[in-house]
Amino acid sequence: MYDHLTNANTAHDHSEHAHHTNHGNHHDHGHSHHTDHSGHENMFRKRFWISLLLSIPVIVYSPMIQQWLRYQAPSFLGSDWITPVIGIAIFIYGGIPFLQMAQGELRGRQPGMMMLISMAITVAFVYSVIAWLANWGETFFWELVTLIDVMLLGHWIEMRSVRQASGALDALASLMPDQAERVTVANEIEIVSANSLVKDDIVLVRPGASIPADGIVIDGQSNVNEAMLTGESKPVTKTTGSSVIAGTVNGDGSLRVQVAAVGEESALSGIMRLVSEAQASKSNTQVLADRAAALLFYVALGAAALTAIAWFIAVQFDIEVIRRVVAVLVIACPHALGLAVPLVVSITTSLSARNGILIRNRLALETARNLGAVVFDKTGTLTIGEQQVTAMVSSFADVDALRLAAAVEHDSEHMVAKAIVNYSRQQGIADLPPVQNFTA
Repeated sequence: MYDHLTNANTAHDHSEHAHHTNHGNHHDHGHSHHTDHSGHENMFRKRFWISLLLSIPVIVYSPMIQQWLRYQAPSFLGSDWITPVIGIAIFIYGGIPFLQMAQGELRGRQPGMMMLISMAITVAFVYSVIAWLANWGETFFWELVTLIDVMLLGHWIEMRSVRQASGALDALASLMPDQAERVTVANEIEIVSANSLVKDDIVLVRPGASIPADGIVIDGQSNVNEAMLTGESKPVTKTTGSSVIAGTVNGDGSLRVQVAAVGEESALSGIMRLVSEAQASKSNTQVLADRAAALLFYVALGAAALTAIAWFIAVQFDIEVIRRVVAVLVIACPHALGLAVPLVVSITTSLSARNGILIRNRLALETARNLGAVVFDKTGTLTIGEQQVTAMVSSFADVDALRLAAAVEHDSEHMVAKAIVNYSRQQGIADLPPVQNFTA
């Protein structure tokens, strides 16, 4: 997968990213991406719960609901005002976000889901307020509040799924170290921010440290753990002339690395960009849903116009004509379509991200349902990204040999050492003998 992603990255035209600051500030990017989605999620969640609680008295005191369920709501001074006043409050509080989102569709003259929702709730609201003030009888306040509640719920769940999916970006951003040890012209070491590195800088990467930028090894030899990016559990040997990737972890040796790529040009940035683009992309189903919403918008207007003409011819103009036209426009809003398509797409993206699958394009996700076989070009990417003991051979009792080996390796940070210690724990060996004068 990594080969595929980096090839796509290197072929990318970097000119479009020229306006970015050097190094791309991975941490800030990941954080802002995360807070943006979590902010929207919190807004929709808060508005949903408040609107839902306020909707209960609206529904309880709605004349139509009382008639259907054959009950009489408690009556007191001002009880007639409960449904209209709270209905208006829910429209203002819960409905405004949809009206704001519909402005983009209106400006672009591309009606979609937001314009459909906005049309339905606005028509229901305006008619209900006029009918209440003019004492026309039946209003649509309970329909209005339930429609707003359903749409707020859908958008809250969608934003939560998108935020969880963007956690993949945050995880990638967290691979980058905050600081780097730059080698000066006088061959001295200065600690600088990783974001301040520029091309051709030379950095010292000590044993166990994360590599701060893509570059070429100019001195030293070590094994580098690239599992977090490639899935390859076996450390890769790096010598003079070898290329290294930002975010990977150095092994036992010390390396001097000449920086070759920073910011948007780095491999990690390329992967983050691909993940971000995948989350922003639309699948055929989403495009189809948007077209259906646009078509339904015009169908709803056409049906409402036909309803008005037919009833006007039949009974002349009266309140009943307006009521039926409003009913058509409110019913035309596709509650299910507004919920189903975004939810399915965002939840699948989120699930795949949590399972370590970075989807470059949602069209690929949609096509994947027709797959008959998956062929992997190398087995390394199918591992869990860490060393494990698979078998052991010793000249004396396995338990004693494993206890001694685990004791010796216990304080080491090396991945093979960790594998031996973990294996000893799995075999139930807890009482390791003490080790003195340990040196890695």
